[in-house]
Amino acid sequence: MHHAFTTTAITAAFLFCAAPAAQAQFTGTLQKIKESGVIQLGGRDASFPFSYKVQSSGHPIGFSADLCAKVVEAVKAKLSMPQLKVEYTMVTPSNRIPLVQNGTIDLECSTTTNNAARAEQVEFAPSHFVASIAVAVAKNAGVENLAQLDGKAIATVTGSTSIQLLRGYRRSEKVTFNEISGRDTSDTFLLLSSGRAVAMVLEDVQLAGLIAQSGQQANFKILPERLRDEPYGFMYRKNDAQFKALVDETLTTAMKSGEVDKLYSKWFMQPVPPANVNLNLPMSPALKNAYQNPSNRGI
Repeated sequence: MHHAFTTTAITAAFLFCAAPAAQAQFTGTLQKIKESGVIQLGGRDASFPFSYKVQSSGHPIGFSADLCAKVVEAVKAKLSMPQLKVEYTMVTPSNRIPLVQNGTIDLECSTTTNNAARAEQVEFAPSHFVASIAVAVAKNAGVENLAQLDGKAIATVTGSTSIQLLRGYRRSEKVTFNEISGRDTSDTFLLLSSGRAVAMVLEDVQLAGLIAQSGQQANFKILPERLRDEPYGFMYRKNDAQFKALVDETLTTAMKSGEVDKLYSKWFMQPVPPANVNLNLPMSPALKNAYQNPSNRGI
């Protein structure tokens, strides 16, 4: 017994000493990044204040973008590549998963809801936000609750999870909606603000952002009912243990150390570019819990 232990201890010590001398073995995404000298990120044009562009040429900025930058720093350190290049591809709800799967994007950093169907196709990082699906209406529409939208036009974003929720609500409540879809969040908000739709369904925080940015905050309101809580997660490829460990550890550390609270305050409780609007959205109990107990549990 004693002899076996000694051999194991010596082997472990030998391996430990040998590791730094030999070139560290990277696999999967880390190997791809090391060979190419580039980390490929996915972002959004207009997911305010998570991932959005203030000028056409620059990288997106926002809460998701800042958290993603922490992962990039961790990758640079892990690969000993301080000069690692960061490239962004702008994605839409309909192409973001294929672009992660086919290697165009290594880490998708925006507002993707972590659900079971998507988790079969990609891996999700610990949830960095929890939103609630809500409905925005024009204040002068005379609509106080979802039931009053019976027979009216409702705008949804193509490829978003809110469509299924609306349909489920419609079946259970026996109401009918005329659904019209926009290509992205800003396109869909235009359907609401131009009066082509009476309501718009999206996560509450994104609705608050669109309303704040519209310059017509007084004209819109978000109905009190919520259809469901939605955890957002960064996406990366499945079956990539090395990259998963790095991404998850970086984000979990940021959450547990309170670093994420500072970032939250920067993007949700203070004026932000380009128009210096303040969402003034305090952290919800569901989000506080997500930071205290980081996990990639979806819905």
